[in-house]
Amino acid sequence: MIRTVVLDVGETLTRDDRYWAAWADWLGVPAHTLSALVGAVVVDGRDNADAVRLLRPGIDLAAEYAAREAAGRGERLDESDLYEDVRPALAALRAAGTRVVIAGNQSPRMGQLLRALDLPADVVATSGEWGVSKPDPKFFARVLEVSGAPADETLYVGDHPANDIHPARAAGLRTAHLRRGPWGHWWADDPEVRAAADWSIDSLAELVDIVKA
Repeated sequence: MIRTVVLDVGETLTRDDRYWAAWADWLGVPAHTLSALVGAVVVDGRDNADAVRLLRPGIDLAAEYAAREAAGRGERLDESDLYEDVRPALAALRAAGTRVVIAGNQSPRMGQLLRALDLPADVVATSGEWGVSKPDPKFFARVLEVSGAPADETLYVGDHPANDIHPARAAGLRTAHLRRGPWGHWWADDPEVRAAADWSIDSLAELVDIVKA
């Protein structure tokens, strides 16, 4: 039985188009160039921030985030950034009596922006607010603190095998790998990812049947 569903953010709830386009604009490179490098790090199984580091070796990402905010070019989020199935799926989960938690690798600012969208969720938290990021086991310990359910009754949903599926499974959570975004599509049929995921899904709408099973 699944009592709590915990969802990643980037390319699970939100499109990353704005995120990467803003970085490309800030770094003064064509969006296509950065997108191609994102694809390269996906194939290599590397951290997505490595795409930026390939353009600017040695870049201090925290300092650049701060500079973007100071210049009025920081993180932005609105309804258009959400995938179409997000609100209906989250609302249906809560209607089914399931606790909904949003927890991903994002900044404190993104946590504020997510809460401002007033999504159908019981908890919205980010790694920046918690002071620990995926795939660190401490992140998933925090997930379980807010889950309100044991690990084997908590389902973590995400697109990224290394950040979502494998560490969540190692923490004892149930897992659903979402075929969405670069990581989700590239790794969807990988045998190790399939073996690690309790479910492989193409839409968040499928979660409702999972929790009702």
